[in-house]
Amino acid sequence: MNIENFLLMRQELVLLAVILLLIIGEIFSNNKKGLLNFAIGIFVVHTVIGFLPMQEGALFGGMFKSTSLIHLFKNVLNVGVLIILLQSADWIKEKVVPEHKSTEFFILMFSSLLGMYYMISAGDFLMFYLGLELSALPIAALIAFETYKRKSAEAGIKFILSAALASGTSLFGVSLLYATTGTIHFEEVAAIISYSNLSLLGFIFFFTGLAFKISLVPFHFWTADVYEGAPIGIASYLSVISKGAAVMILMIVLFTVMKPFDLVTHNLLYIVALATMFIGNLFALRQQNMKRFLAFSSIAQAGFILLGIMSNDQLGVATVVYFVGIYVFTNLAAFGVVQSISLQSGKENMDDYNGLYRTNPKLSLVMMLALFSLAGIPPVAGFFGKFFLFTAAASQGMYLLVFLAVVNVTISLYYYLLVIRAMFLRKSETAIPYFENKIYMKLGLVLAVIGILFIGLYSPIYDYIFEISKL
Repeated sequence: MNIENFLLMRQELVLLAVILLLIIGEIFSNNKKGLLNFAIGIFVVHTVIGFLPMQEGALFGGMFKSTSLIHLFKNVLNVGVLIILLQSADWIKEKVVPEHKSTEFFILMFSSLLGMYYMISAGDFLMFYLGLELSALPIAALIAFETYKRKSAEAGIKFILSAALASGTSLFGVSLLYATTGTIHFEEVAAIISYSNLSLLGFIFFFTGLAFKISLVPFHFWTADVYEGAPIGIASYLSVISKGAAVMILMIVLFTVMKPFDLVTHNLLYIVALATMFIGNLFALRQQNMKRFLAFSSIAQAGFILLGIMSNDQLGVATVVYFVGIYVFTNLAAFGVVQSISLQSGKENMDDYNGLYRTNPKLSLVMMLALFSLAGIPPVAGFFGKFFLFTAAASQGMYLLVFLAVVNVTISLYYYLLVIRAMFLRKSETAIPYFENKIYMKLGLVLAVIGILFIGLYSPIYDYIFEISKL
């Protein structure tokens, strides 16, 4: 094996170098605020390097794979993490740096991202499980990072207990699949596996573990409590980065390994998609806390994503990747506004947003754009994302499912408009006063808004994704 082969792991190696540089910086530097700028700066370099062309191939006997689609998806995750870092920079300066924990924050987040790289590049179940664990354990520490808040510690405990149960369930499913095939390599499993009660049980257990990370019903119970207790930047990380990586590996396994279970998979995903959309939307109607509101919104969005996965073809792959890219920018724009307001005023409830447009019109417009995109209102990117998902499902004759999804879009539009009504139509004598965001937060919000508009209006992006969407 030569250096050219290892360049297939370029993203992983560069991110590992970033983590090592941060450790060295923590040891030898006393300027903690300078380390914040250094961490964001070197991650920008890592993100830019990720967009350089890279060959396709496999390493370690097929354990690690790199394709154009996987490479693109890693770049989407990089951009998402960069936006989260920009939006969280002020919170880190004010809350984390005084406690001398800023470097630990970055190391944990980058370690989790590294695990997601390996998870979506996995060519066998061993690499998948190692990536899954590496991605989950640092997140538990990040959720409980605000040690001075009881809710944060409680959220960390809930997450790690739920994640341990889901991880064990998934590993048990992998062991059953190994028992029926005698191998853990995806290609070999796909060639050998046949329909049987034992293999079906293994698949269901495996699916359960990933359903937890994606927050699919009925494995969603942890989501709202953890989002509410976690720092807002980590809640947004769970909402888009962790969920996106889990969607990608689920799609790869379903489309390449579990072909004999197509009928069972279709029926299972049909029920889960409907339950996830309806429960996510109906529970979102009752929420007043904005983090819980966006948590149930993200659960509902996961139900929409399943429509693309159910189509089980190249069109489905393209639409899911395209929608996840849109979802990253859209949700981060909404979470960014929530984080900005929470940092300045400490307010996180929907009623606190009454009259926001009169005092902070720019933030109100960003939130409106994000909510319109989540609801699927044209001409923003979310409309095209949902349209392509519905098209993929309709191409397989699932017209009833598409109709019920449209019903859920209508429900979601109602509760998204509740926030917009509070900001633009309601008045308040105690409205959040005008404030000016600092440069990092402004950059984070601008990047999110550009993504919402650019991806939706620039059609060659979808064409490129469709061209490389062969698993």
